[in-house]
Order: sequence, then structure tokens, then C-alpha cells
Amino acid sequence: MNTNTFTALTFGALMSLTLNAAHADSIQRVSPPGSTFPISQLVTVPASAQLTFVSGTLPDVADPKAPKGSIQAYGNTETQTLSVLNKLRTALQSQGLDLGDIVQLRVFLVGDPDKGGTLDFAGLQAAYTKFFATAEQPNKPTRTALQVVALPLPGALVEIEAVAAKAP
Repeated sequence: MNTNTFTALTFGALMSLTLNAAHADSIQRVSPPGSTFPISQLVTVPASAQLTFVSGTLPDVADPKAPKGSIQAYGNTETQTLSVLNKLRTALQSQGLDLGDIVQLRVFLVGDPDKGGTLDFAGLQAAYTKFFATAEQPNKPTRTALQVVALPLPGALVEIEAVAAKAP
């Protein structure tokens, strides 16, 4: 092997390692193939990233005149989801993060009595799509939505926990 060939191969190998290292330090989000759904199929977080875990967050009272502990006091699924996502944003901002840094959401939904006891997925989506996969905030976390029997806050239909990541 001549010196020029060796130099070219060495340079190529170093460039490849540099590109892979730079790529390895970024958060990778992959959407389901052919899907426009506002969640990522998977998110890869580099080992160098700072992870922040946010406990399950419940909604604030939307109508203080409604009976305490009632669904009317907290609102429907969409109203409650808006409240919870705003609270998550505030918590994350206190740590120098924002909703775009969320890599995973776990959503717990109580069946809405007005919907025959089934979870109101449309209400969840109506609020969620105001915060994720938008022109202002295009990042999409992975997300799981589960129907549960009850939440610790009477009248709550929504609780959301989050994991946020910030790459160096």
C-alpha cells in the first residue's frame, strides 16, 4: 500500500469516527414509517445526555365553582390534558428544559362517564397536538396512553409522567 492510499484511508476512517461521534451525541427521533401521527416510534438518547424524570402530574382546578372533587371542577379530558402539559412545561422550564426536550410520555386516562366510561383519546389528542409536532415545537416524544380505573385526585381524568433529555 502506498503512502497516498494509506493517508486517504486513515483520513476517511477518522472522518467516519468523527461523524459517528457527533451523531452519537445527539438525540435521535424516528417516526413510524409512512406515519404522520404526532409521536415517535423510538427515541435514542446518548449516554452523555442529562435525563430529567418528571413524576405523574395531575390537572389544576378549571372551575372553582364546580363541586370539589368532581370532573366538572377539573374539566373534560382535553381541558385536563392542557392543564397537565402546561404544568409539565413549567416544571421543565424551572430546570432549563422545555416540552421539546421530552423523549417519553406516559399518559394515564380515566374513562370519561360522558363517553360511556371509555377513555377520551380524541380529547387527549386535541390538547397534545397543541404542544407536540407543531411548527413551533416539532419534536415528538414516544408516548403510551393507558386507561386506568382511577387516579389519586378525585375528578381527575388525566395524569402524565415524562422523561426529558438534553444532549450536551
